[in-house]
Amino acid sequence: MSQIVLHPAASRGFANHGWLQSHHSFSFASFHDPERIHFGALRVLNDDTVKGGMGFGKHPHDNMEIISIPLEGDLEHQDSMGNKAVIQKGDIQVMSAGTGIYHSEYNKNSDEAVKFLQIWIFPNKRNVAPRYDQITLNREDRKNKLQQILSPNQNDEGVWIHQDAWFHMGIFDQGMHQGYAFKQKNNGVYAFVLEGSFTINGNKLSKRDGMGIWETDSIEIESNENDAEILLMEVPMKI
Repeated sequence: MSQIVLHPAASRGFANHGWLQSHHSFSFASFHDPERIHFGALRVLNDDTVKGGMGFGKHPHDNMEIISIPLEGDLEHQDSMGNKAVIQKGDIQVMSAGTGIYHSEYNKNSDEAVKFLQIWIFPNKRNVAPRYDQITLNREDRKNKLQQILSPNQNDEGVWIHQDAWFHMGIFDQGMHQGYAFKQKNNGVYAFVLEGSFTINGNKLSKRDGMGIWETDSIEIESNENDAEILLMEVPMKI
């Protein structure tokens, strides 16, 4: 029988730094919940809003796969490998921190907020050479279906990371049904609702609710509203 954990939006940790408002689905910084340290290889899911002209100064990471998904506005990235880029809604950014990387992320605009998801995945290989990549995807390719945005394979759709993980996003009309078959045995899926509401295997989720499910090989999702948007993150449960 499948195992399920539900994380209502209101149960997330919250930090208000003035220039930054961050909701934490898992323990992060001053938010600590021993029941919510991680979901398998998924370690961090932060829902961040950064005021105009503000951002995260240069800081280090190592041995973590870091994915950023912009939701609104323009996020400017710089790192110790010499990369400088701006990511926007529709883009996916990935960094393999590996042996170590320094980076900064700033709101490029002074007059509007930038909103993005920051996701950390434990890698399946340690001390790899640091790597940066970003791609722009066609959001129309996720209308009433799931669009793959991340995988373990360099030649597959989306970006790739050092982990047996697959991410998909979809935007659905009300009443649409979509099945999802797990790519790998012993993986789990963490679903995160970006807009609207969904019913997943009989469990109703609203905006910014999260649900983890494992010990199964597939799920069924149904959209309860028009333009409902969801992110599915399939990750190994054993790390």
